[in-house]
Amino acid sequence: MTNKTKFTPRGRALLIGSLPVDDYDQALRMIMAHTPEIPLWPQLPSNPLERMLNQFVEDLPGLFETENNTWFDLGSPDFEAEQLAFYEEYLRVSEDHSLLLNSRFTLSAKRARGIYALRDSLLDTAPSAVKGQITGPFTLLTGLHDKNHKLGYYNPEFRDITVKNLAMKAAWQVEFLRDNERPVIIFIDEPALSGLGSSAFISIALEDIAQDLAEVIGAIQQSGGLAGIHVCANTDWSFLLSLGLDILSFDAYGYFDRLIACKKDVHAFLDQGGIIAWGIVPTANEKLIAKETATSLARLWESQVEQLCGGNWDRTAILERSLITPSCGTGALPLTAAELVLRLTQETSKIITNNK
Repeated sequence: MTNKTKFTPRGRALLIGSLPVDDYDQALRMIMAHTPEIPLWPQLPSNPLERMLNQFVEDLPGLFETENNTWFDLGSPDFEAEQLAFYEEYLRVSEDHSLLLNSRFTLSAKRARGIYALRDSLLDTAPSAVKGQITGPFTLLTGLHDKNHKLGYYNPEFRDITVKNLAMKAAWQVEFLRDNERPVIIFIDEPALSGLGSSAFISIALEDIAQDLAEVIGAIQQSGGLAGIHVCANTDWSFLLSLGLDILSFDAYGYFDRLIACKKDVHAFLDQGGIIAWGIVPTANEKLIAKETATSLARLWESQVEQLCGGNWDRTAILERSLITPSCGTGALPLTAAELVLRLTQETSKIITNNK
């Protein structure tokens, strides 16, 4: 049985990750109140160590952090020894993922306290699945730079270390959250992929991006997890759909017209067991959120599904392979707007699943 066939979402509600609070108990209460069937561990960007470029770089060879800056320097005196220790441990745990739980690839409580809070909360519940997330390699490597401001992506040595680090930290989450064959979903968050084809990344080949993503996807799947990619803007959807993903997460509210242009690729993805996470609830700003209702969003989803239908895929079949999500995380929103997004996600899911 493949990872994909272990989990049928059937329109359940799911969140993306970040929340605009600084208390983990409050964050878990919000999550459990709105998405109890598939809870996730919260990311709280109010903690600087939980921001996108900081959360998953702990103990990365050659990396330096101050309160206001993060950079890498492979010419530092300790780098070669750190690099050797990194690869030795990587080789050991990559062959046996059960060793990850007591390895350098552990997410520490100071950078990911939410995953520990989630695991504790699961002792008294039996969800259908659980979700974690990690910054994607392209986003991280085009965000980090050396002291000369050269992007990490263009340094082959640093790029290889970073990709392998992310792959093992993603697999660690699967091992940490797994219990009694409960499906574990890991989203690879790749907002920078919206820049594909732009002048900023004109020299970067899709084959190289695919190689890096395949390493992270493969590590998640090797541990028995379901690998998803989340992009909250437009990107090369045909490219992403070709990567062997289990789940594609996209901003359905703002960019469905771009995805439906790849209808044949979406059908092929579904034919292979893929799942679509529809970011149907807007998160861009308060006014946009406030003007919608669960009924209007469910109606929008129905109109989109109607356009996607064809071949083997009618509404019922697509719903079986669908998750209902916000278009992105809510960490940058005011709390009242974030709470409304969570409620709309839950209620929209209920309307869609009850409308047979």
